[in-house]
Amino acid sequence: MGRTRTDRRRSRVRTIGAGLASLALAASIAACGSESSSDANEAAGKYRVKVTNAAFPTEQRLGQTSLMRIGVRNTGEKTVPAVAVTISIAGREGQTSSLPFGIHDPQPELAQADRPVWVVSEGYPHLDGSSKKGGAETSSRKTFDFGSLKPGETVEGVWKLSAVKPGRFTVLYGVDAGLSASARAVTSAGVRPGGSFVVQVTKKTPNTVVTDSGQVVEIGKAKGTGK
Repeated sequence: MGRTRTDRRRSRVRTIGAGLASLALAASIAACGSESSSDANEAAGKYRVKVTNAAFPTEQRLGQTSLMRIGVRNTGEKTVPAVAVTISIAGREGQTSSLPFGIHDPQPELAQADRPVWVVSEGYPHLDGSSKKGGAETSSRKTFDFGSLKPGETVEGVWKLSAVKPGRFTVLYGVDAGLSASARAVTSAGVRPGGSFVVQVTKKTPNTVVTDSGQVVEIGKAKGTGK
C-alpha cells in the first residue's frame, strides 16, 4: 500500500531534522577537536622578567575609586609568550573566592557566596596609555592575559577599582610568563615575580567642599590652596 502525502511529508521532515542534527554534531566534534588556547603553543622554559611598578593606595574609603598599576619588563633574551597577572585577596576567604578582588562568604545556603571587596570599572583593566581594554579574560577570573612581550619591552596594566567593603585586606599579585605551567616567569633571583598591597578600607566619608574653581577638596585642606 503506497504512502500518503502526509506520510511522505513527515518522512522528509524527519530526514531534514536528522541531517541538521548530524551537522550540529559534526560541528560540535570539529569544535572540540580544534579547540585551542594560547597555552597550547607556549614554549616551555623560564623567562626573565621584572616588576617595574606596583602601586595601589594603602588607605581608602568606602565608595572611593582608585587605580592599581602593575608594570612588567622582559629582562631576558626570549619573547615572553603571555604576561599573565593573577590577583587574589590573601587568606582562606580570598583564596577560595572566584573573584580577583573578592572574598568567599562561608555561610551556607547563600545564593551568591562570592562577595566583592572592590568592583572593577567597565573597560578595565587596560594598558597604561591606552583607552582600549587590555588584560584578556582567561579560564580563571583571577588571571589577566596582557599578551606576549618582546625582550626589553615593558607592559603596565591598570585596574580602576571602587571599594565596596570596609576592612583590612591584603591583595596578592603574581606574574607568569604564560597560561600554562610550562612557561615560567622568574626574577634575577630565580623566584616568581609578585608582591602584595596591604589596604585599609574605612567607612569614613570625607567632608568636602567645592572651591571657586570647581574642585572638590577635603575641608581642612581647602585653606592655603589659593583656589
